[in-house]
Amino acid sequence: MTSPASRPTIRLLPKTDPRPIRRGAPWVYANQLVMDRRAKALAPGTLAVLEDHDRRPLGLAAINPASKIAARLIDRDSETVVDETWFTARLSHALSLRERLFDAPFYRLIHAEADGLPGVVIDRFGDAAVIQPNAAWADLRFGMLADALQAVTGVTTIVKNASGRARSLEGLDDENAVTSGALSGPIPVPMNGATYMADLAGGQKTGLFYDQRPNHAFAARLGTGGTVLDVFSHVGGFALAALAAGATNALAVDGSDPALALARQGAEASGVADRFETRSGDAFAVLEALGAEGRRFDMVVCDPPAFAPSKNALDAGLRAYERVARLATALVAPGGFLVLCSCSHAADLAKFRTASLRGIGRARRSAQLLRTGFAGPDHPQHAHLAESAYLKALFFRL
Repeated sequence: MTSPASRPTIRLLPKTDPRPIRRGAPWVYANQLVMDRRAKALAPGTLAVLEDHDRRPLGLAAINPASKIAARLIDRDSETVVDETWFTARLSHALSLRERLFDAPFYRLIHAEADGLPGVVIDRFGDAAVIQPNAAWADLRFGMLADALQAVTGVTTIVKNASGRARSLEGLDDENAVTSGALSGPIPVPMNGATYMADLAGGQKTGLFYDQRPNHAFAARLGTGGTVLDVFSHVGGFALAALAAGATNALAVDGSDPALALARQGAEASGVADRFETRSGDAFAVLEALGAEGRRFDMVVCDPPAFAPSKNALDAGLRAYERVARLATALVAPGGFLVLCSCSHAADLAKFRTASLRGIGRARRSAQLLRTGFAGPDHPQHAHLAESAYLKALFFRL
């Protein structure tokens, strides 16, 4: 471990205003730094003292010369020692919030920068946890992080999830592993009166999307006593919550057969299998087919993957959101409800809402906007990082 006295330094370019960083901005891009030969030679994950152009320290930063985000602020104290005690303090602080919010240990424990661990995501599933170390500094110190996690929470099983676009942008591998304990199969997760089955080893992301929990709950109220279509459903997200709240039946659509198999297991565990059905296929094709069949539902929910994962994909992504809205609108019964979601941080709320309303209009329907939902409180937003406010959910009555 490098001692504070021997740490390298990196410096902002003269044109880079240090004030946003002093106020809490957590990222410094490569084009904002003096990237000379010495800086470029630093190994990804190295901790360095970040200075402004006048050599005044701004804090301790994790460096990755190979990444567009070349520096991530780890601590405002440039002399901080990042060891298991440091990780323990951050994890304990995050745990105290989750224990106040939830009465069972099923939640996102660490939401990256917003919880003081840049690039790190940790989802907890009772006695198991999934860690996504999506930044080089955390990947390098995974063992230390995992030990601290076990000490703070008492979890016995830890899974390292190395999938996803973020790790590839950091130049990291994609090898998943169970690093502590063992998994015997999917883990049942109680949420909003339903039971979801989370595959921690082979599922998407960490196995379950906790961020939609409050939106599932609100949609479930709207779906009570009616029929529900849940498109891009993953393991049954909105459909199972609606059935648990009294929906008469629900159809879940997804392109992943393994995800739908987990959704059916969740329906069995929730006691609603007799009112639940699935259809596998491309979501757009299924939406069109259901329209051709003349199907109508009292509530239609569309929760697609990120159509606009970057600014370069924004225009195409907004067109996709508009198309989803148009096709879904045609399937909503008169007076029914439409729920449209986006997890694309590049498509801000205004752009997403405009695309959705354009799609509704193209389907020749009018709408009342009832509610705008966001991620749950176990996914806190970082005040200086727009990317942390990625999830939007629009609830319409048509």
